[in-house]
Amino acid sequence: MASFSSSIMISLLFCCFLFINQTAKCDHDNEDTLLQGINKYRASLNLSALTENDKAECLADEMADQFQDQPCTNTTGSNTVRGNEPQFANYPRLLAKCDLNVTNTRDGKILPVCVPKLDPTLVLSNYTLSQYSQYLNDTSFTGIGIGHEDDWMVVVLTTSTPEGSFVPANGNGVANLAIKFGPISHYLVLLFGFFMVM
Repeated sequence: MASFSSSIMISLLFCCFLFINQTAKCDHDNEDTLLQGINKYRASLNLSALTENDKAECLADEMADQFQDQPCTNTTGSNTVRGNEPQFANYPRLLAKCDLNVTNTRDGKILPVCVPKLDPTLVLSNYTLSQYSQYLNDTSFTGIGIGHEDDWMVVVLTTSTPEGSFVPANGNGVANLAIKFGPISHYLVLLFGFFMVM
């Protein structure tokens, strides 16, 4: 009987893992499509492709969470962001959640757009055919992080300079791993605990 319970528990854990993994994959499809579109746009200008930056992606995800409660007017959000410092009182806390600070993000750019249902063509044109194109055309930007929530897409551009590399001074990436894998591991532990009680 114990073997049967163990088999059921392992099967359920595997199914949960597949569900969580598939959900995460679907969430990244919009972001992957935008990254490919931006890099094709840059290639058409003979610029190098932007490389993915995990810390910038973390900040983009955090910023998208902040923007999701704002009304979507299908604009580039240029009045939402002043320079590079978004008008959120908790901006320093958002940086800290991604092991970042103002020093290593100063030269980066945060570019939010809101497009109903995140239509891929409209999202890309909101970046390439707006005032944001000046940043995508800029050779000083070498990295990118993309996040989205509801109708909001956020692109964070990074540089290769210490002031815009989004590389933490301490080089500690453990907190970022906890952010990425925290919810999944919590659900698996709860599920495991549930079956142990049975």
